[in-house]
Amino acid sequence: MSIDPYYRVRAIHSFVQETFHEVGPAPAQPLVKAAVAAVIANPFAGQWVEDLSPLTAPSASLGTELGRRAVALLGGRPVESYGKGGLAGIDGEQEHLVACVTTVFGDAFRDAVGGGKAWISSASKVAVAGTLIDIPLAYKDEVYVRSHYDAITIALPDAPRPDELVVIAAVATGGRPNARVGGITVADVLARDAG
Repeated sequence: MSIDPYYRVRAIHSFVQETFHEVGPAPAQPLVKAAVAAVIANPFAGQWVEDLSPLTAPSASLGTELGRRAVALLGGRPVESYGKGGLAGIDGEQEHLVACVTTVFGDAFRDAVGGGKAWISSASKVAVAGTLIDIPLAYKDEVYVRSHYDAITIALPDAPRPDELVVIAAVATGGRPNARVGGITVADVLARDAG
């Protein structure tokens, strides 16, 4: 594992969801969504700390490792969508988690999944163990592709403990099955970028 030892990792959880059809026609390929969650100690739990940069500085290692693992869960299928976020245990702050998933994390995550031009959607909150979180997903090369607005919902029965953070990276192979509410499409973005 290549996560910086500054982050004391207690566990890594992996999630895969394959959707073969919804109401209506089945997609040509199943939609696969995957997420990887690292449970780490929160060095700032229970205290006020002005400078959170120690959480941010090594976060590229989290972005790279979680991204690499998430891609592997797709079984060789390319990444079309991505998202990030996580949970802070109740002795911590939302800001502690956010410090772990800033641009430093995001750029490394983006590289690990094969690139992306769009900013990475994010969600975070303070929570107890077992709390559900929806990690938002959006098309990796243009955030305004409406068909790819989606999420993957996960919960960890034993995390976060009060003095932990759960850092999550998520990916998907496509948009919602049978998306049909308009807006720009992946084809529009590919044509724009090729021209």
